[in-house]
Formats: sequence, structure tokens, C-alpha cells
Amino acid sequence: MNIQKIGFIGGGNMASSLMSGLIASGHSPRHLWASDINSEALLALEKNLNINTSTSNDEVVSAVDVVVLAVKPQILSSVAKSISGLIQQKKPLVVSIAAGIGQQSLSQWLGDETAIVRCMPNTPALVLTGATALHANKNVTTEQHDLAENIMRSVGIALWVDEEAQLDAVTAVSGSGPAYYFLLMEAMEKAAIALGLDQVTASLLVQQTALGAAKIALESSESPEQLRKRVTSPGGTTQRAIDVFDEGGFTALVSKALHAARDRSIEMSKQSENT
Repeated sequence: MNIQKIGFIGGGNMASSLMSGLIASGHSPRHLWASDINSEALLALEKNLNINTSTSNDEVVSAVDVVVLAVKPQILSSVAKSISGLIQQKKPLVVSIAAGIGQQSLSQWLGDETAIVRCMPNTPALVLTGATALHANKNVTTEQHDLAENIMRSVGIALWVDEEAQLDAVTAVSGSGPAYYFLLMEAMEKAAIALGLDQVTASLLVQQTALGAAKIALESSESPEQLRKRVTSPGGTTQRAIDVFDEGGFTALVSKALHAARDRSIEMSKQSENT
């Protein structure tokens, strides 16, 4: 594959993480561009990553082969429409990481012939342990398909879904998922302090336990259910805690929460279609 110039419209945390991941995987900073209305953010990117920066979205689009839309969903419509002429002229691959903005809306704003890959990354990408799902429209070539995957793999795992609608489920599971784990960690930390542990001890124990459990799950061929049963001795302390979770309807509550997140993602997509 030829070396591709990649431009980021928006220079926030996710864009910075993707660029850092690309550089760490061997992509030259000379082939990376970023635009942002925040000049301080651009100066930081220049200093830390040595990439090309500009306050002009048009300048970035003109210079690259891949355009990554990394702005907030609420301003994506105006940003996309402002660069649509150049996009239709240059015909780059467009990768969108904006939550809740469907390919139909992106095509309306950028042009029907635009090659678009819609991605749903999550915040662990900030520490190169992200989980990203991708879906390509019919205009994306095989080479562009591989390029989009390589970009997202620079910050973690990247998986393709067969239907764009599945990205709403991905949003509910992995996109919003880190917050669910933080909520559990927050609750466990508060309970640990109530049980008599100090703040530092409680925090470290909860964090390392979360890390260890995730590592075991990643490296094991067994399901989470099997792993849970392995560490749950009948009649023991863990079993007592699990029983309390079950009595409180834990599994049903998690399912209800994920369905609610999925439904909100669908609502956001429909709203964008009317923009």
C-alpha cells in the first residue's frame, strides 16, 4: 500500500490519540495533518507530535488522501457541508468517528459518491487500548477498507460490522461501555471505604482488580460466565455477593441500560438525518 497522507478535522483527544498511535506504528508525522479552531491545541500537536497543522479545514483536505472527521457531532453538519466541494473534487476516503451520525447524513452533506467509513471508537483509545467497530459504504475500495482498519488498529482492536445499524449496538456496548465499568469501580471504591479501607488502598485495589479481570478475560478461551464460576466457591464470600447482585436484578438492569443507550444512538442518527 502506498504511503497515505491523513488529515484530521478536529484536533481533540481522540484525534491526538489516533495520530500518536499512527506515529507509534511507523507512520511519518510528515504525512499527518490536523485542523482546529483552537490555535493552542494545534501548537500542542505541533510540539508533541511534529505534525502539520492549520486553522483551515480546506487546507488540510487539499493536502491529504484520507480525511478523518473528529469534531463533535453537533457541529459535524456545518463542517461537512463547508468542505463538501473539495471532498467531491479530490475524492478522498472520509472516516467519521462522530457518534450517532449515520452514513446517509454524511453522504447528503459530503456527496453521494463519497467513500465513507463510519467508526465507533471508545475512550480507551486514548491509552492505545481502544475497541472500534467500522462500517464502509459501497464507495469504499479494498485499499481504503484496509487503510481505515489500519488507522483504527493503531489505538487498539478494530472490527467490521456487516450492517451500519449494528453500530448503534456497538455504541451501547463499547462506545458507552467504559462509563459502565467506571460506575462499578466508583461504587466498589465507595463500598470499600465504608468497609474501613482508606481512599488510596480502596482505589488501587479496585483499579488493579479491574485490570486483572479484564486481562484474564482477554487471554482466556473461556466465557465470562465460566470464569465467574471458577472464582465463585459455593457458599463462599463471592457467592454471597453474587446472590445479592442477582436479587437486585443486576443482569436485567444491565440489559435495560444497554437497550436504552442503543435506542438513544438510533434517535441521534434520525435527528442528524433531518439536519
